[in-house]
Amino acid sequence: MKNFNDKKVYLVTDYRLPFEELMLKVEEALKSGVKLIQYRDKNVDTKIMCDRALRLLNLCKKYNATFLVNDRIDVALAVDAHGVHLGQEDMDCAIARKLLGKNKIIGVSTKTLEESKKALEDGADYLGCGAIYSTSTKDTSVIRIEDLKEIKENIPLFIYGIGGINTSNITNELKEVLDGVAVITAILNSNNIEKEGRKFNEILE
Repeated sequence: MKNFNDKKVYLVTDYRLPFEELMLKVEEALKSGVKLIQYRDKNVDTKIMCDRALRLLNLCKKYNATFLVNDRIDVALAVDAHGVHLGQEDMDCAIARKLLGKNKIIGVSTKTLEESKKALEDGADYLGCGAIYSTSTKDTSVIRIEDLKEIKENIPLFIYGIGGINTSNITNELKEVLDGVAVITAILNSNNIEKEGRKFNEILE
């Protein structure tokens, strides 16, 4: 089983930001101790995405951080990323595992025990469960705390909560059922990204 204990804060990029600005913000997050970055981009062609993914990967390597690509297994393979994150509408995890091999990281978005069991059986390394709170960056329904508890009790994978999470709404109840948090705007829109990243890490220690 791959270890995510040093990667409790997981930054997902925002494709609405100009890319050069995003690079600067990601580096600030990496300086703060964020160790897991997911590149998510829905609006560019494959060549541009590969170029951007390679730049982000090299930046992550500079800070000894892990780099994943959202959805696009072809891009992940092209740049030799550390892995991918898959949604329920993306390629099946079992197929992705065959393509990527056993050493790459695969994360899967889930919101039910059934989806989580399938992800485990198909070879996922971690789960992204949510939305924890409603969010402006993704149109998805909010998961119930009872469902999170059920997943936590039955699925032996690292569980990230995603969706509307910031440093002021990580409750003790959430900390009991989540192993880490995945964030977008709480870090990328912060006036002090390094400070915000450190604060997330302190809360999750």
